[in-house]
Amino acid sequence: MSTNATPPQKIAPEPAPPLSREIKVLVAAAFLIAIGFGIVAPVLPQFAQSFHVSVTAAAIVVSAFAFTRLIFAPLSGWLVERMGERRTYILGILIVAASSAACAFAQNYWQLLVYRGLGGIGSTMFTVAAMGLLIRLAPPQARGRISSLYSGSFLLGNIAGPAAGGLLAGLGLQLPFLVYAAALVLVAILVATMLPTVKAVPAHLRNVAVKKPEALPLRTALALPAYRAVLTSGFANGWSAIGIRMALVPLFATAGLGAGPEVAGVSLAVFAIGTGIALTFSGKLADTWGRKPMILSGLAVNGIAMGALGFTGNEFWFFAISAIAGLGSGLMGPAQQATVADVIGNERSGGKVLATFQMSSDFGTIIGPIAAGFLVDAFSYGPAFLMATLVAFISMAFWFGAQGTRQSV
Repeated sequence: MSTNATPPQKIAPEPAPPLSREIKVLVAAAFLIAIGFGIVAPVLPQFAQSFHVSVTAAAIVVSAFAFTRLIFAPLSGWLVERMGERRTYILGILIVAASSAACAFAQNYWQLLVYRGLGGIGSTMFTVAAMGLLIRLAPPQARGRISSLYSGSFLLGNIAGPAAGGLLAGLGLQLPFLVYAAALVLVAILVATMLPTVKAVPAHLRNVAVKKPEALPLRTALALPAYRAVLTSGFANGWSAIGIRMALVPLFATAGLGAGPEVAGVSLAVFAIGTGIALTFSGKLADTWGRKPMILSGLAVNGIAMGALGFTGNEFWFFAISAIAGLGSGLMGPAQQATVADVIGNERSGGKVLATFQMSSDFGTIIGPIAAGFLVDAFSYGPAFLMATLVAFISMAFWFGAQGTRQSV
C-alpha cells in the first residue's frame, strides 16, 4: 500500500540576528581606542623610569589610571543616567585625550602620575556607557558573540598598537602619547556624528535603546553566586591581563631579557594575537556551552602562563608563553561580559551593577602592579608573576561553587 505522506521537513536553525548600526559604531570606536592605548602601553613604564624612579614607582603610574577609574566608576553610572550613554561616552573620550596629550609634556614623575591618573576619569565614563549600550542592544542569544566582536576590535588595535608604539618610541617617548590623543579625538568625532541621538534611534531599537529601563539594584545582583564569582574573575583579569602585563612585561623585557622596547611591544602584540585567536570561538562557545566552563578554562590557562612568564630566559619562550597567556584571557573575556549581561537583562538598567564589575577589574589593575613591583624590588620577577597564578586559582574556587547564567537569568 502506497501513501502520499510528505517526509518531515528539517527546520533550519534560527539565523544570527544582524548587528545594529549602534553596535557597529561602538566596535569601530573600540578599534581606534585600542590602537592608541596599544601605542602608549609599551612606553609608559619606560617613560616613568626616565625620571629615575624605581620599578614600583613606574608600576604605580599604570595603577594610577585604574585607581581613578575605580574611584569615579559610581559617578560614571550616575552620569549615564543623567546625561545618557552617548554624551557620557563622548565627554569621557575627550577627557582621556586631554590627559594623554598632557602626559607628553610632563616635566617630572609627579606630573606624569597626575596627568595619567586624570585620564582614568574619562576612561570609566566611556567604558560604562559603552557596556550599557552593548548589553541593552545585544540579543540574549548572541551576547557571547557580540562580546567577542567588541573585544576583538580592541585586540586588533592592540596587535597593531604596541608594535607601532615600540617603533614610535625611537622618535621620542612623548610621541606615542600625542598619537593616542589624536586617535581619541577621532573617536569622539565618529561617535558624535555616527551614533544617533535619542530622537534618531531607529524604531525597532527604541524599546531597548531609548526607553528608560528599571534599574537593577546592586543588592539583587550580589545575591547571585555567579555575579559574585564574576567579580573575582574580573579582579583576576585586571591583576594579570591588564595590570601585570602592562606594568611588568615591558620592564621584564628590558631588565630580565636585556632587550629593547621593540621586544616589549612585540610581546604585548603577541599576547593580543593569542587573545584574538581565542575570541574567534570563545564567544560562540559561551553562548552554547555556557559561561562557567569558558571562564574556568580561561582562568587556568592565563594564570599558569602568567606565572611561567617570569621564568623565561630568552625571547622565543617569552613570546610563546605571552601568546598562551593571551589565549587564556580570550577564553574567559566574552563569557564574563555575557554573565553580567545575563544578570542585568535587556529590559533593565544596570549602572551600579556594571560599575561594580568594572571596579573589580580596576581594583585588580591597581593592586597587581603595585604588589608585583614590590616583589620585584624585594626578590625578583619570578615571584611577582607567580602572584597572578595564585589570584587566578582563588577566583576559580569561587566559580566552582557558582552556577552558570546562560539559562538561569
